[in-house]
Order: sequence, then C-alpha cells, then structure tokens
Amino acid sequence: MSTPPSISIIIPAYNEENCIRQCLVAAIFQTVPAHEIVVVDNKSTDSTAEIVRQVQLEYPDANIILTSHEADQGLIPTRDHGFNVATGDVYGRIDADCVLESDWVERVSETFQDPEVMAATGPVVYSDMPLRRFGLKADDTIRQFVLKLARGQYHFLFGSNMALRNSAWESIKDQVCRDEEDLMHEDIDVSLHLAENNLLIRYVPAMVSGMSARRLEDSPKDYRYYVNRFDRTYSAHQITERVLRVPMLIFMSVYYPAKVLRYLHTARKGQATVRGGI
Repeated sequence: MSTPPSISIIIPAYNEENCIRQCLVAAIFQTVPAHEIVVVDNKSTDSTAEIVRQVQLEYPDANIILTSHEADQGLIPTRDHGFNVATGDVYGRIDADCVLESDWVERVSETFQDPEVMAATGPVVYSDMPLRRFGLKADDTIRQFVLKLARGQYHFLFGSNMALRNSAWESIKDQVCRDEEDLMHEDIDVSLHLAENNLLIRYVPAMVSGMSARRLEDSPKDYRYYVNRFDRTYSAHQITERVLRVPMLIFMSVYYPAKVLRYLHTARKGQATVRGGI
C-alpha cells in the first residue's frame, strides 16, 4: 500500500454566516483528519470571518486556515486562491453550505492512493430536504446514469463534492477559464481541462457530501439561468454532444416539485431559508 495522501479541504465563502460553522464542524470531525481546512473569505460583509476565527479558537488542533481574497469577487478567483494556499497532496473543494459525511476525508484518501486517479467526485445528500437517504440514492443513480450515457468520455466533477491531486491542478491552472462574466459552471470547466490533458477523473459513490438545496430559493428565471450554465460551458469548449444536455433536462424537471417539497419541509420545521454564497 502506498502512503495515504494528505487532504486539504478548501472552502470558498462569501456571506456564509448562516452555514459556515456547521460546514467547519463536519470537516473537523472526520474519521481521518484533514491535513488542513482552508477557508477563503471573498469580501464577506457579514460575520463569516468572525465565526471562522471563533471555530479556530474552539478547535486549535484542527489546522483551520482563514485567508481572504480581496482582489476581485467571484468563485473562480476565490477557488484558485484557496488552491494556491493549500499544501496538501490532494485538494478537496466543497461549498460553505456543505456538511461532509464523517468518512469523507477517509474515502478521498483511499481513492487517491491509486496513482492513476487525478480527480474524484461523488454524490450529495440534501441536508434541508425530506427523504434524505432516498434523495442520496436518486442523486447517485442520476450521476451514474449520465456517466453511462456519455460512455465515459466526459466525467464531470461536482463543485460541492470534488477533489483533485495538486499535480493535476498544477497542470491545468493556467488553462482553466477565468470566466470574468460569470457565465459558466466552473466545476465542469475544470473537468473538461482535466480531460483535455488525459487526467483521470473517478466517480466514487462512497464519497458523500451533504449540501443545502437553497438553489431552489432562486426565482424560475434565475434558476433557468443557472441551469443554462451547462450550455454556455459546453459552447466555450466547442462541445456539441446532445447527450450532455440530459443534466439540464433533469435539473429543470425537478425544480417545481422539489421547490414545493422544500417549502413544506422548511415550513413544518419553522426554518428560515437564506440564500448566500458566491
């Protein structure tokens, strides 16, 4: 067996005071500790940074690093800053509303003990929706279905649950799109650049992250714009395969029924729904 790689967890954050603590606590309490947890604050105007500092004091052995990216606003420059600060062998990239399963770092470490694996992704369970385990099964089934449809030619990372080897990032970091107009899915862009360099992406069903379904709080117009990021990303890479439109159809078809389920669930539990994020 090779030596297990060290795993850095990178969390881009903008105005995430409502969820950053829960995200950090889940990242801390892992069956295998992360090498470091890097939070990149991107011009937050709320108490995001203060909460991170408090968690640092509460868990001094967790190696939580708080850094900031002030040069510009956006997920891509914030993500890149985090990758450039991280020192682990593997960069695990999640969102600030993610709640990792307790064995996430362990599963990532196991996956990257295969030297051929350059990136990995897994399914998600929606932490603020009913029927969570059913939702996880459905998410996993859909992701594996799309992979089969694409015949393994395209294997997309999911930004809320992805990891890539530091050497893979070094290979593509000057190639990834900067997307200054914020038109694309940055995780799909990273996936495509990895594929262009023949760097292997693996789907790992046991690599599970929890996340919020807060995207459903978007208006139909904003949600449609979000889903159409698929098309804009494909167009930027001159990709025309019709099968890759399947995820767009799935996302659009579940919007209204999932929105109703979320409303009923949050109303029953008396939870306020707050949109944040980059």
